Amino acid sequence: MNFEGLDPGLAEYSPAMHSALDTVLDAHLNPSLLQNVELDPEGVTLEALPVQESVHIMEGVYSELHSVVAEVGVPVSVSHFDLHEEMLWVGSHGGHATSFFGPALERYSSFQVNGSDDIRQIQSLENGILFLTKNNLKYMARGGLIIFDYLLDESEDMHSLLLTDSSTLLVGGLQSHILEVDLNTVQETQKYAVETPGVTIMRQTNRFFFCGHTSGKVSLRDLRTFKVEHEFDAYSGSLSDFDVHGNLLATCGFSSRLTGLACDRFLKVYDLRMMRAITPLQVHVDPAFLRFIPTYTSRLAIISQSGQCQFCEPTGLANPADIFHVNPVGPLLMTFDVSASKQALAFGDSEGCVHLWTDSPEPSFNPYSRETEFALPCLVDSLPPLDWSQDLLPLSLIPVPLTTDTLLSDWPAANSAPAPRRAPPVDAEILRTMKKVGFIGYAPNPRTRLRNQIPYRLKESDSEFDSFSQVTESPVGREEEPHLHMVSKKYRKVTIKYSKLGLEDFDFKHYNKTLFAGLEPHIPNAYCNCMIQVLYFLEPVRCLIQNHLCQKEFCLACELGFLFHMLDLSRGDPCQGNNFLRAFRTIPEASALGLILADSDEASGKGNLARLIQRWNRFILTQLHQDMQELEVPQAYRGAGGSFCSSGDSVIGQLFSCEMENCSLCRCGSETVRASSTLLFTLSYPDGSHSDKTGKNYDFAQVLKRSICLEQNTQAWCDNCEKYQPTIQTRNIRHLPDILVINCEVNSSKEADFWRMQAEVAFKMTVKKHGGEIAKSKEFALADWKELGSPEGLLLCPSVEELKNVWLPFSIRMKMTKNKGLDVCNWTDGDELQWGPARAEEEHGVYVYDLMATVVHILDSRTGGSLVAHIKVGETYHQRKEGVTHQQWYLFNDFLIEPIDKHEAVQFDMNWKVPAILYYVKRNLNSRYNLNIKNPIEASVLLAEASLARKQRKTHTTFIPLMLNEMPQVGDLVGLDAEFVTLNEEEAELRSDGTKSTIKPSQMSVARITCVRGQGPNEGIPFIDDYISTQEQVVDYLTQYSGIKPGDLDAKISSKHLTTLKSTYLKLRFLIDIGVKFVGHGLQKDFRVINLMVPKDQVLDTVYLFHMPRKRMISLRFLAWYFLDLKIQGETHDSIEDARTALQLYRKYLELSKNGTEPESFHKVLKGLYEKGRKMDWKVPEPEGQTSPKNAAVFSSVLAL
Repeated sequence: MNFEGLDPGLAEYSPAMHSALDTVLDAHLNPSLLQNVELDPEGVTLEALPVQESVHIMEGVYSELHSVVAEVGVPVSVSHFDLHEEMLWVGSHGGHATSFFGPALERYSSFQVNGSDDIRQIQSLENGILFLTKNNLKYMARGGLIIFDYLLDESEDMHSLLLTDSSTLLVGGLQSHILEVDLNTVQETQKYAVETPGVTIMRQTNRFFFCGHTSGKVSLRDLRTFKVEHEFDAYSGSLSDFDVHGNLLATCGFSSRLTGLACDRFLKVYDLRMMRAITPLQVHVDPAFLRFIPTYTSRLAIISQSGQCQFCEPTGLANPADIFHVNPVGPLLMTFDVSASKQALAFGDSEGCVHLWTDSPEPSFNPYSRETEFALPCLVDSLPPLDWSQDLLPLSLIPVPLTTDTLLSDWPAANSAPAPRRAPPVDAEILRTMKKVGFIGYAPNPRTRLRNQIPYRLKESDSEFDSFSQVTESPVGREEEPHLHMVSKKYRKVTIKYSKLGLEDFDFKHYNKTLFAGLEPHIPNAYCNCMIQVLYFLEPVRCLIQNHLCQKEFCLACELGFLFHMLDLSRGDPCQGNNFLRAFRTIPEASALGLILADSDEASGKGNLARLIQRWNRFILTQLHQDMQELEVPQAYRGAGGSFCSSGDSVIGQLFSCEMENCSLCRCGSETVRASSTLLFTLSYPDGSHSDKTGKNYDFAQVLKRSICLEQNTQAWCDNCEKYQPTIQTRNIRHLPDILVINCEVNSSKEADFWRMQAEVAFKMTVKKHGGEIAKSKEFALADWKELGSPEGLLLCPSVEELKNVWLPFSIRMKMTKNKGLDVCNWTDGDELQWGPARAEEEHGVYVYDLMATVVHILDSRTGGSLVAHIKVGETYHQRKEGVTHQQWYLFNDFLIEPIDKHEAVQFDMNWKVPAILYYVKRNLNSRYNLNIKNPIEASVLLAEASLARKQRKTHTTFIPLMLNEMPQVGDLVGLDAEFVTLNEEEAELRSDGTKSTIKPSQMSVARITCVRGQGPNEGIPFIDDYISTQEQVVDYLTQYSGIKPGDLDAKISSKHLTTLKSTYLKLRFLIDIGVKFVGHGLQKDFRVINLMVPKDQVLDTVYLFHMPRKRMISLRFLAWYFLDLKIQGETHDSIEDARTALQLYRKYLELSKNGTEPESFHKVLKGLYEKGRKMDWKVPEPEGQTSPKNAAVFSSVLAL
């Protein structure tokens, strides 16, 4: 309802009225209504207030049945009859909601919806109630629990909502737009512009949306497009209310007078068949509300603010005898609603009272209401006696009083240890007599134990259960692992749920609300996603890798640079590492090290992921070092020590390499010294016997120094003794790396117990250091904040949650001594105040390393475990993506990215979260390197190149390479199409209801890429038509759809222009970087499989150009037949034909839409297209004798080649 023009006295209402409730009643309050209300200084008891039983209800005539106080003294702002249950909902100006059950108005629930704003509209749904306030939409259960709370923009001033279907909601207000909200995802899906702002009332029929505006207009809008179809200018002042029934629209409102707004006693009635006004209806009350009550006829109920109600026909004359009076407690009626059954009317007044009028003594609010669920009554007084001799008696029947004290059964974790229940081994007799048929084994029952019963015994060996042994063999054991509940939700393995649209309708933004890009996990060997992210967020690695380009077909450095480029371009959308992992699978060393997992092993988690990722970490650094060694850029490093790197070293070596001296001392006294280098270190732990028994404290710096300067006794060859002798092997450091990489090697319970015990010792020492005064959570009093001005106040005391399970320091300090020794110690921000800035000490060989990333192994036996990374994202990344300069820790779990507190990165609960890899970087690392990225891809990649196929002939050439004078410029059009083959079939399961559920999609590989000139004298002639050679096994060539035949991709027998994927990828990358616009049909999938990230403004996809919202996508074949009168894709697909047709369709689009300036006329063209498609079932006719353009002559210029 629009409150403009109402009694100005309402504006004087303030929340102070709440505190004025005492034993003195309001002068306007009828004492008879409060006969059952006890008033005391503590507050007012709000109970249902039934009227006297002597009230007689005449059948068919509305009269008052009950009145009830919702909230004393607080005006009622909205009332609503529940559409599913026999309930009446009331909202107040104080933001409080109250519900009443049945015609007796028994109080059902009462709760606060908003602390400051009034409730403006209520809408009942099946599972709860929607409440609309000024800038907040809240969905609550009928009992008062919050289901969701959707906060709108602070500038919004919402007044009305409309439920268009079970999951879509329209919200309107005083602004110039209407929001569409999806109730399933609780997200704004669309914003419709409104020409006349101020939508305060909305209704819906099967033909139109009706919007009532504060200006006095009513607009009729299309149900699909929300565009204005008709508009009625009802009142010159403002609109108060309107309702729609059948073909009639009735309105009431205010007219402008010389003294202001005045209530108009003429109701404007409109005929929706002829879209014109009919004779206005004059009434005898000042109309503020109106509703159609269609029982026997289309009656109108007109209500005034003073409480007068008149019934009349919208096309007849109003009779003064049909007026009855509602007796409000307050001076004004504020709200009015009619039940779905039309048997009950509800009025709310300005003093917080609700009046129920009905036309029968026992009315029902809905024709078919479901049963209302009530709270269970207290059964304490009626409990039966309990017999303790019964073993199966549930002890939960014993009532226990609510207490805040610790219960006796609440054992501390130190006194209770989880004992997993192992599946019993299969009887040896069964295994001996078993016969197999296929994969099913049959054996006679040896009858050594009772049928279907297994004795529950915990073995002694269970205490030695190693939680790091991955998945238990028995499915029962997997379901009952005791530590499953410990794994936080964001750390669990994420999976993509595929629908019939593939990934198009999967909501990745639900998992990643940042602008950084995640990586998809469904690709084989994608367990390394977390490590790819770690390398990407090392700024020198990101820049220097992207500057690398070589001629090797399978170069991991090149592919990693291409992947980094995609991560740079993405704005929150996930990327794929397809091409990088494809190159990774072809390297023999990776297979020899066991880094290539079979699909079954990866899905079941049989591989030990912690060991696997540590081996992968060593392998990738070594491989990148070798790949970049030949193309080392001398200008990349500009540090003070220019002679650090040898001429054959690479930028990876400059960043990660550590020069060492290995000394071997024999007992005969001879000493051998040799120099070497390493790219990472492995932690070496002290002897477990000491740490287990005495609980000795070890700093992480001590263990790290012991691991770097390793000393061990081993058998080695001695030249002096000329035989193998026990020798002492020691290792000394010559030069510290810029990035310190550490493999934790926590591969058994022995190392895990060491980490757990050191974390406990560190926690106790910290508590002792602070005198035992540590807050449970990070909350500070005002006095604590006042101390922040002093240096001592800078170091805030951490909370208990932040100190638990922490042993790892955020920074370490390393110093090279004069006698080639190494000093390592933990470093805190307080140490910097004591010792001075770390940058000043570097001149004396002292370096401070900051923790940049931790890779952890998540133990979850349901999924086989997973790997995630905590990464400290630097300022340069935030500056590029979000335009802000700050540092933040993030959790990277494949495509789930979430900001976290920095303490979470070093907290390791060894029951489920085990450290695997640590990355420490020198402070001010970025200033030591040239971080400019120079695109290494040049225009020469588009020039003519030789084919890999041995049998290709010039007469088989299907394209003309670009000449130097044809090089594309920014904005040039290029027609693109690609064809694919299948490497792995789709994995799906059939549900019980007959529908198919995709578990893992088919793995596609690009087989042919065609690019066609989009302008110039050679427009339509391809300049790229490459068939992509593949070394992986193809399970389906998809010849019917791709035109690729067996042998086309084999260099020995193919007659096509065969190239490597990297060669063609570089051509497309150059076109993207130069700024051309690609024209094609379904380019989103093409670029996804090719593994390219293309800016949206460089893609012109005919799938979306010729598409209407909420309609199906149209095939290229049907579009070509309808608009171009062409028959394509007759027997198989041809990428040249498809790319050329897409270009022609784009030209046709520009012609029909006048270069996009006339969308209305083009919309009519699309309507005709969809109507024709539905008539023809989207199938292209095949008349006899008509041939497809595919059979036309090939270009003469191509034949001339």
